[in-house]
Amino acid sequence: MTDTPATPPAPESPRPVSARLDDMDAPWPLRPWVMAAICVVAGLIFHLLIDRPYDAPDVAWRDALAAFVAISAVVFVLGVELRRWHWAAGFALLWGAVMGLIVWHSAGYNLNGSPIEWPFWSGILAVLVATPLFQTRRDVAPDARFWRLWQMPYARLHSHAWTDAVIGAAGLAFVGVTFLLVTLIGEMFHLIGIELIRDLLRGEWFGWMLAGAAFGGSVGLLRERDRLVSTLQRLVMIVLAVLAPVLAAALLLFLLSLLGTGLQKLWDAGFSTAGLMLGVAAFAVLLANAVIGNGAEDRSANRVLRAAAAVLAVAVLPLAIIAAVSMGLRIGQYGWTPERIWGVIAVGVALAYGLAGLWAVAKERGAFDDRLRPLQQRLAIALMLLAAFLALPVLDFGTISTRDQLARLESGAVKVEKFDWAALAFDFGPSGRKALAELARSPRPERANLAKWALAAKNRWDLHDSGDGIDAKEAAFAAKMIRDRVRVLPADKALPDEVYALIDRRGACRTAMCVAYVLADDRVALVSQVSGIGFFAHNPKSGDWADDYRTTRPARQPGDSAADLATATVEVRPVTQRQFFVDGKPAGEPFE
Repeated sequence: MTDTPATPPAPESPRPVSARLDDMDAPWPLRPWVMAAICVVAGLIFHLLIDRPYDAPDVAWRDALAAFVAISAVVFVLGVELRRWHWAAGFALLWGAVMGLIVWHSAGYNLNGSPIEWPFWSGILAVLVATPLFQTRRDVAPDARFWRLWQMPYARLHSHAWTDAVIGAAGLAFVGVTFLLVTLIGEMFHLIGIELIRDLLRGEWFGWMLAGAAFGGSVGLLRERDRLVSTLQRLVMIVLAVLAPVLAAALLLFLLSLLGTGLQKLWDAGFSTAGLMLGVAAFAVLLANAVIGNGAEDRSANRVLRAAAAVLAVAVLPLAIIAAVSMGLRIGQYGWTPERIWGVIAVGVALAYGLAGLWAVAKERGAFDDRLRPLQQRLAIALMLLAAFLALPVLDFGTISTRDQLARLESGAVKVEKFDWAALAFDFGPSGRKALAELARSPRPERANLAKWALAAKNRWDLHDSGDGIDAKEAAFAAKMIRDRVRVLPADKALPDEVYALIDRRGACRTAMCVAYVLADDRVALVSQVSGIGFFAHNPKSGDWADDYRTTRPARQPGDSAADLATATVEVRPVTQRQFFVDGKPAGEPFE
């Protein structure tokens, strides 16, 4: 390590004894008040930017600016020191601008989409990893040359990462305690007729300002006593280290059991195997780091704990391999989606950490942590750069997914009625909507009709039977879309638009012909080759049509599954049945 301290130790002076862990950090008594004030202002601005009626359209620039304010304030409060405070301000403003750009792009990417999508979480991950890297470089760099990140002292970097986590968690806990206390005080004054505090709590602006004051003040207070926080951090690491043998033993038994049971049971479990394996792998990395500590002098002297840490470091690789196989099977069955692309990236990161752990244990065995630490530092830097790159609007995962899903549709790998039209409309961004517009002009009627149906939907729930009421616009649109695929009998009868909308919600007539049989003015039966027979009834009180579940029987296909309902003879006949009665009451189902 060739870097020199950023600021030489202060000369001896008759000042109060500092509670700071680093002697280069002079006491800053006003810090809690300064941090609380910054977060109060940030909370008020954030509220003003996001405050709008629930039914008002989203405004991308307001969401982006709100993200800029929130991220900049939190990053600055967590990472600032008096020395080189302008570095912290620049770092915070940079990441705030990056996250604002991410939110601005995500807000307009999907129709009715939320700005809090996968790119946003990727950006948050980049911020979380970048903050301790910045803090360490600020402490030891002789100047602003940041391209030598891999040469930073691991002990200080590791300590910053854990301290940030402890202080951040404690700050959030203090916010909760603060709200509880203010609520109790408000109720106490309510008993004597003073409603001021209760009225303030009802205002969202006050809530955001109170949260900002509590978080900023608590973080500032803890930073001024980070010698105490360091002790708390070590306590947390000791507690977590105790869990390492438990997880190590469980992983050994699990992996050995797979040799006998095989992997098929994992695929049949009905749960996301890849997600579970990645979660366990992340927990294994966390516990292994709790055992090995900040450096050789900080590693646990307990042999059982050190052996458990080695097992955990090695176990990450097989867990990542299982996750990779699971993800590959899923993609082979259902194709690419943005979520699966993110999943593959997460698997790649887990594989990198698994290979690093295996290499370190194979090379150094008992002292594997000496080789693992520099590898983890490089992996952290790479993870930060990767997460930041993926969060930016550089790669369009929606375009990749759209191209793959259309190829599966063209090849016949997925049938038209099983195709995920909702994903194309609401999950794949502009590329998905453009593909739907092209499919709507397809000469194949079933594809064109389904594409038009997906394009016209106001939200993804309109593409499923949600059970909600039907407005006149939806009913008229449904009647127009599927009228030519619903044969109405008797021929002199007509269906209300509401019934067409109910039929459309069932989805049975989007790709196949159906028959709607008007049994009475207030009752209609639907005959479909897809969903069997169902009933709709008119409610005279509300004036609405709805599914008549009382008379609908379990779906049964029409007698001839190959019948052409466009021309087949469809009629209603009385059927005589025999059934047992006991004391005049029916017993069992009809048997003939």
